[in-house]
Amino acid sequence: MAGYSLTLSPEQGLSRYLSEIRKFPLLEKNEEFMLAQRWAQNQDPEAAERMVTSHLRLVAKIAMGYRGYGLPMGEVISEGNVGLMQAVKKFDPDKGFRLATYAMWWIRAAIQEYILRSWSLVKLGTTAAQKKLFFNLRRLKGEISALEDGDLRPENVAEISRRLGVTEEEVTSMNRRMSAGGDASLNAPIAGTEGEAEWQDWIADETPGQAERMAESDEFTARMSLLERAMESLNERERHIITERRLKEEPTTLEDLSAEYNVSRERIRQIEVRAFEKLQKAMREAAREQGLVDAN
Repeated sequence: MAGYSLTLSPEQGLSRYLSEIRKFPLLEKNEEFMLAQRWAQNQDPEAAERMVTSHLRLVAKIAMGYRGYGLPMGEVISEGNVGLMQAVKKFDPDKGFRLATYAMWWIRAAIQEYILRSWSLVKLGTTAAQKKLFFNLRRLKGEISALEDGDLRPENVAEISRRLGVTEEEVTSMNRRMSAGGDASLNAPIAGTEGEAEWQDWIADETPGQAERMAESDEFTARMSLLERAMESLNERERHIITERRLKEEPTTLEDLSAEYNVSRERIRQIEVRAFEKLQKAMREAAREQGLVDAN
């Protein structure tokens, strides 16, 4: 980001970095709005820096969910920070949602692309289904109790093929390459852990929807554009409720929102359902206009 650079680096010492970023205060909603306006209108580097540093903890939290791919965590966090800076650069406070909600998509996309670049097992030109296979093979093997070394049994290959929508040949090939270690050994011990912990032990990721987000990383920019445009079809209350209930990693409860708006939980649920239907319709219309789906 022109005129602004982040002096802290997780690659210079992860423990110290994680300790230091906790010192940056979080921003109140109004303060964040004013800083975002200062950046958008005047390219104020101080405003950008404050928005970035206040969200470094969010990057670290998201990055930790990707610690199972045998890559230096400092580098993963650094890539996430690049995504955060891109989000700050493009953030429009007038859209009605918080920077954290907007930035987490950019952070994940930056980290995911870094992982794909680092593992030559899966090049960026491969299909979404193959990426999905790469990032979910070990989890599925665990679910069907097929974590032994060597080739998978035919029935296990067939099950994984069916669940991920890839061919049985692709499952067998990917399993052999990952079992062999590929470009980064999954059997390498994790520094600083007790016992015999290995990188492969951390492959399974329980984050809801991560497989889908990973598989669709190439379409990230287009999807974000559609979402932003569709959000404009909602009124302020609908935008806020959708953001709190559908776009946050830890959704706000109906109880909390009912107290905030002084209405019943059922009323909040009705508004959420209606707003989500409007959002879906607006996204479909925007996609058709941009030629991303068949007009018929």
